[in-house]
Amino acid sequence: MGSPTATERRELAFAGVARQAALVREGAVTPRELVETALERIAALDPELNAFRAVFAEQALLEADQAAGRIAAGDERRLLGVPIAVKDDTPVAGTPRMCGSSAHGGPEPEDAEFVRRLRAAGAIVVGITRTPELAAWPFTETAAGGITRNPWDRQRTPGGSSGGSGAAVAAALVPGATASDGAGSIRIPAACCGLFGLKVSRGGVPTAPYEEVCAGLSVFGFLTRTVDDAALLYEVVTGKPYVAAAQQDPPRLRIALALRIAPGSTARLTADWRRAAEETAELLRSLGHEIVEREPSIGPVGLNVVARYLAGIDQEARAVAHPERLERRTRGLARLGRVARRAAARARRNEASDAARVNAIFDDVDVVLGPTLAKAPLQIGRYEGRSAAYTLNGVLRWVPFNGVWNHLGNPAAAVPAGFDGDGLPLSVQLVGRPDSEQTLFSLSHELEAARPWADARPPVS
Repeated sequence: MGSPTATERRELAFAGVARQAALVREGAVTPRELVETALERIAALDPELNAFRAVFAEQALLEADQAAGRIAAGDERRLLGVPIAVKDDTPVAGTPRMCGSSAHGGPEPEDAEFVRRLRAAGAIVVGITRTPELAAWPFTETAAGGITRNPWDRQRTPGGSSGGSGAAVAAALVPGATASDGAGSIRIPAACCGLFGLKVSRGGVPTAPYEEVCAGLSVFGFLTRTVDDAALLYEVVTGKPYVAAAQQDPPRLRIALALRIAPGSTARLTADWRRAAEETAELLRSLGHEIVEREPSIGPVGLNVVARYLAGIDQEARAVAHPERLERRTRGLARLGRVARRAAARARRNEASDAARVNAIFDDVDVVLGPTLAKAPLQIGRYEGRSAAYTLNGVLRWVPFNGVWNHLGNPAAAVPAGFDGDGLPLSVQLVGRPDSEQTLFSLSHELEAARPWADARPPVS
């Protein structure tokens, strides 16, 4: 077997999780070639993007050689030899969980449960991706780690809080990366970076060693280029038949096109992002689905989302080893969280009644379709030096569609939907009733087949 050329390595990098795993099983590439490809691309491109906090080159190559030995012995684990990255809010044994900050303590004693399951399936962790401090913001800029940039436009954010994972996967530094979503932190980077990002229902992926994350709002998950890649990763860590769901067309569905921003928000939906949702609705109609204009009864749920989010940041800030090292804006956000504790407790008591009211729309439709964001990815430095309250008010005008589904616990997916006039990715959000991930995988795959996106490659790649 000859070594891949530079062109072949680039194509290999963009092949994605499922294809890379298949190539290893077929003997077409070795785990070392996959890991070397990832490490070479990180070395070449990450100075422009700053997606990685740490890279485990020596350990990853050792594990790649061990994987090759297992393959020779007949091991057929589903991710054997595939390199992945892990977001820096997730415990990885032997390295600090810094969560975008210098305030955290020493190395973690063990992997998070879903990382352990990835390793058990044969995946190789090549590094840790950057996140805003305490995973608090939908942009990834920190005093401790600097600025993470979008490979589609280096003057734009890749989103957050899984911004490092988004940039790394969009530029094919790795074929897939872990992420987490407490108020859109999988879907926002997916939208900014032209990726597929699905947030599963609450409880769908284990959060151990934590009983819950971000006051119960957050779930762990993945960012990938394709629906099939996400389905494989989620199936590995949950045991649910997502791969089969992603590979079959859905039945005829009744889909609600919902464009209204919830009352109380000052966000404004721009023309490009409205167009993305409307054109996707027309595409789905052409595929045989019924489209109706229908809005979920969200009402003032956004206040409950914000209260829980602030309480979650306060919890995280109180848990760090060196709170005096937190950034000024993060300390301000934690103070808001302390003020919001009673409101957060009330929000959790209201969760069931909120869910009953909002999810009543699923008595009439199968899926809710709308924009993922209200406007294009933020410019780098847009909130540099600003207070916690100013920044929070500002970003809520950019991301008004996401957090409600964390409060309610529904699955929701960000699906690429073309590009705006500046060549930046557009995205739509598909939301289903609780535990309807198979429907979302199937519908997203149908959209991908009708309007392929995975071959589009950003300038920094």
